[in-house]
Amino acid sequence: MRMIADLHIHSRYSMATSKEGNPENLDLWARKKGISLIGTGDFTHPAWRRELLEKLIPAEDGLYCLKEEYVLPEARKYPGEAPRFVVTGEISSVYKKYGKSRRVHNVLILPGMEAAEQLSDRLEKIGNIRSDGRPILGLDSRDLLELMLDTCPEGMLVPAHIWTPHYSVFGAFTRFQSMEECFGDLTPYVHAVETGLSSDPAMNWQLSALDSYQLISNSDAHSPGKLGREANLLDIDRSYDGLYQAIQKGQGLNGTLEFFPEEGKYHYDGHRKCGICLSPEETAQYHGICPVCGKKLTIGVEHRIQELADRKRGFVPENARPFEKLVPLPEIISQVLGFSQTSKKVGAKYQELLEKQGSEFSILRQIPLEDIKKTGGELLCESIERVRSGNVICHPGYDGEYGTVEF
Repeated sequence: MRMIADLHIHSRYSMATSKEGNPENLDLWARKKGISLIGTGDFTHPAWRRELLEKLIPAEDGLYCLKEEYVLPEARKYPGEAPRFVVTGEISSVYKKYGKSRRVHNVLILPGMEAAEQLSDRLEKIGNIRSDGRPILGLDSRDLLELMLDTCPEGMLVPAHIWTPHYSVFGAFTRFQSMEECFGDLTPYVHAVETGLSSDPAMNWQLSALDSYQLISNSDAHSPGKLGREANLLDIDRSYDGLYQAIQKGQGLNGTLEFFPEEGKYHYDGHRKCGICLSPEETAQYHGICPVCGKKLTIGVEHRIQELADRKRGFVPENARPFEKLVPLPEIISQVLGFSQTSKKVGAKYQELLEKQGSEFSILRQIPLEDIKKTGGELLCESIERVRSGNVICHPGYDGEYGTVEF
């Protein structure tokens, strides 16, 4: 079965997230976007687990869907089967290894709520899992993997947004130089990595060390409306085992849907407070020091990939999977109308397009441009055509500041 999957998201129980992050709204926005499989996020938080148990019902093996009584009236406007949920969560590991401070985020994917309960019980003995849906634990990433495998051998661990400067395996502040340095003897149990918003598969193909890993992409959404910023294209049996085969072995993983990586907020180097955005080459000229304030620059994703790459840009491995770069539809509408993405006019046009043309991903990827023109007008049609063809102008993000894409 072909589906679009977004496996790394957050509920309202995580820090700095929308209050609308509940199962009802996640179900609604998955339908709007055209997402068939969505991660629950935050399985370690006891209140969130209780809410999931109350509002979800088992569907296929290891998957869940929203109980009919919780489906929002607006959600019933969108045809097709209900989105499925799979149990997921992110752990923030902060620890010392080889004499250096390490901060790594890892996504865990589990075969059901029972496994989530068992693993959460063990994690609670290590640290506080009740104050934040993405708990911060003094637990080595290697030991987290061991704990998960001991509790639930069918579970999956995926290093999250592997290049992000502050909290990732290869990020500038953590600076592991290889997966083996991070996960040690358990490295063979890691089969996939999440490339993050600020990189795309082509950037990661520059490292031969990543050839054996499945490259997956997820939104890391902190609100339901941000679902699907990045996602995975799957053709699998609709079951946890089907997902397991795709993530761990690549069977049925057909590709990914990507941000333009320049739009990610850590693509280039820089210093946000000083308004300084620099390419890796420009950073080298300044010896990594901000030319305004004299402090160290935040080294971005492009720079770190260049540091570890052993191939030239443009290399394509034999097992490379295709990917598509997209821009969220509200962002396109915002530029066309000249109003902010949160304005009523942009929201109204977005809803009109969904109701007349189909899901957001269908509009961005598949609906004929002439049909889009009838509802959205010539300028919107032209903007979507430019996104599809990659004919856009990118201004890179840096040091926590999102980049922009112009059409």
